[in-house]
Amino acid sequence: MARLATALAWLVVAVGLFARPAGAQPADALNPQDVRAAISSGVAYLKSQQRGNGSWPEMPGFQGGIPALCTLALLNSGVEPDDPAVAKALDYLRGIKPDRTYCVSLKIMVLAAATPGRDLAAIQACVDQLESTQHPGPGIDAGGWSYPGPGADPSNAQFATLALHEAQRVGAQVSIETWRAANGYWRRNQNADGSWSYSGSQGPSGSMTCAGIAALVMTGEALNQGDARVEGDQVRCCVTHEDDERIANALSWMGRNFSVTRNPSSDAASRGWLYYYLYALERVGRLTAQRFIGDHDWYREGTEFIVNRQDPLSHYWTGGRSEQNPHVGTSLALLFLSKGRRPVLMAKLDYGDGWNQHRSDAAHLTAVAERAWRLDLTWQQLDPEGATVEDLLQAPVIYVSGSNVARLTQHAKKLRDYVDRGGFIFAEACCGGQGPFRRSLEQLVEAMFPEPEYRLRQLRPAHPVWRMERAVRPDSPYLGKLWAVEYGCRTCVVYCDEDLSCYWELNRPMAAVSYPAAVRARVKDAEDLGLNVLAYATGRKPQGKEQVFVDASAESLADPEAERGVIRIAKLEHGGGCNDAPGALANLTRAAGQGDLKLRISTESPLISLADESLFTYHIAFIHGRHDFRLTAKERDHLRDYLQRGGSLLGDSICASPAFTKGFRRELKAALPGAAIERIPPDDPIFTDAYGGYDVRTVQARNPQPVAADQPLAARFRETRPVLEGVKIDGRWAVIFSPYDLSCALEKHEAVECRGYSRADAARLGLNVLLYSLNY
Repeated sequence: MARLATALAWLVVAVGLFARPAGAQPADALNPQDVRAAISSGVAYLKSQQRGNGSWPEMPGFQGGIPALCTLALLNSGVEPDDPAVAKALDYLRGIKPDRTYCVSLKIMVLAAATPGRDLAAIQACVDQLESTQHPGPGIDAGGWSYPGPGADPSNAQFATLALHEAQRVGAQVSIETWRAANGYWRRNQNADGSWSYSGSQGPSGSMTCAGIAALVMTGEALNQGDARVEGDQVRCCVTHEDDERIANALSWMGRNFSVTRNPSSDAASRGWLYYYLYALERVGRLTAQRFIGDHDWYREGTEFIVNRQDPLSHYWTGGRSEQNPHVGTSLALLFLSKGRRPVLMAKLDYGDGWNQHRSDAAHLTAVAERAWRLDLTWQQLDPEGATVEDLLQAPVIYVSGSNVARLTQHAKKLRDYVDRGGFIFAEACCGGQGPFRRSLEQLVEAMFPEPEYRLRQLRPAHPVWRMERAVRPDSPYLGKLWAVEYGCRTCVVYCDEDLSCYWELNRPMAAVSYPAAVRARVKDAEDLGLNVLAYATGRKPQGKEQVFVDASAESLADPEAERGVIRIAKLEHGGGCNDAPGALANLTRAAGQGDLKLRISTESPLISLADESLFTYHIAFIHGRHDFRLTAKERDHLRDYLQRGGSLLGDSICASPAFTKGFRRELKAALPGAAIERIPPDDPIFTDAYGGYDVRTVQARNPQPVAADQPLAARFRETRPVLEGVKIDGRWAVIFSPYDLSCALEKHEAVECRGYSRADAARLGLNVLLYSLNY
């Protein structure tokens, strides 16, 4: 049997990453490896073209422009500032003083991305230079930029606006008047249909419309006081606001004219700037938090086009006009691929009236996580009405905020499927609306979970959320205000009965320093708690968006019992927490039925009593738990008969529970008197690819680490040999048991307090055991 790389990729999807259903996949769909390989080879191409002084060949009259663009592409593609190629490029850029708007702007962006602490003075000098060349007005060009020269154009203006935005993010000072004038420039130059044009003599274009949308977002962010205000020593939450119709109209124009194969324009002069347009398109999707533009998944479509357009031999990209220069085309293509793939941290659910009373809350909390984890992240807005479960799964956290009734029960099944596949729901009541919002959330939980044991209950004091990333202070106003649904290995819903979004909204880097001490403390309380919840839900490892490119060409059997030859797995019922990780086995069987393996395997794994005669119709049985348990005499007899007739038993101790391990070993010895429970030798074929699986003779094991009371929870991974125990009957391993956790990892929850294997290695071990049982 061939090596099952795609099967493992599908297991990753099954435990919480994103994949389209089979019907939605294009025939030539990419996979994550294709995207990462395209980025890696594009990076290698740019590095190979660098000159000895750290530069790339310059465009006449634009000193520093192409070198800065190439360096920016390398940095965003994951090349570190201390990489020799980037370090040489930074030294080159520091040593020149560009005078063109494009070049000054790109230098700011490079230094802000690479070494803002070291180069803040140089960044500020470039900011001052841009402010001095902003068009003073009057007239339609006021607030814009040119090369410089007379007038202004939106291309130069978008680079200047973007550079000022990045400069202010890293601590440079930008005048409020500069922002106000820039905002006015973009507003005056918008066309009646929502689009922008390069000039009055040209028609609208996609590249300039994307420039206008992003510029309105950035200037608006700098000018907007937000939906929460500090007035004296008091905080005023939920300030009435109006959405900017200009941005909405422009997004509508983009939806109607969307393309990734051309720069949408009726003007021939604009159509050649394809990669320039795609770079701007990525910016729009990210800054507006849009998963879709119109009906189009902009990142999926753009990435598939770009990866397929890469030169197969030299690995560069070229287009029309200036993009005929492969250094330009390659840099712009890499910027789309790399910036667009930033992991989605959370999706804010647009459920209707009152869903977005603090419009910057998710953006500001995402920025907190970016700084804490040193990751480039993004977030999305998501309408649950048209979203599939797979759409939801692109975000590891669904965020729901409101003060009124959140009408979500019609989406209960979809949200349950999302949670079953590893998703997490984070909800908070804002604007004093705890009563109606909480009642609607309780109704949603009841609709999602018919099982009465899954209800909102006050979060226990020892829960990791209180100190996952930062220890919540003892007098925090949020103590006692968190409620949760405990589901399997993990908490899957956290609800806060106290306003969080108001204080996330206030957490504006340039404004927070001026707040009174009590307000700053409350902002930090909300920041710490929000960060803790996100760290718990994601393990600080949200996945890049290229995970959308997983081939889902095969569906599991919808009605496996109606088919002959279908592999069926039973989950054994017992009193030790037999369903405490309900998604583990389902995720394993879902993966085994996908990819290259495509086993005819049922994804239905009913709870079966060992006393039930139907047990003998199942090929393999699965058992796990958290607590001690005891079997009846009849159950022990049935277990012995099942194993001696050729059945197999796979088990693990959830979160390495010593109580369950003790009970399992005792009951197994009682069922199989005289049988030896022994450690499976590390060189046994079950740990190799002998049966078509993986070489797992070395794995990553997670060990909880002791920390002080005021320190964040931590776990350490170390390379080691896996520990599996077994019982042999007639020369085969009839029982295979892991005393360390597999189930929580298969549920996409690698809890820091849980001793076990990494998600990937738990997947490989599970698939290897399944393949062994089928082939031996």
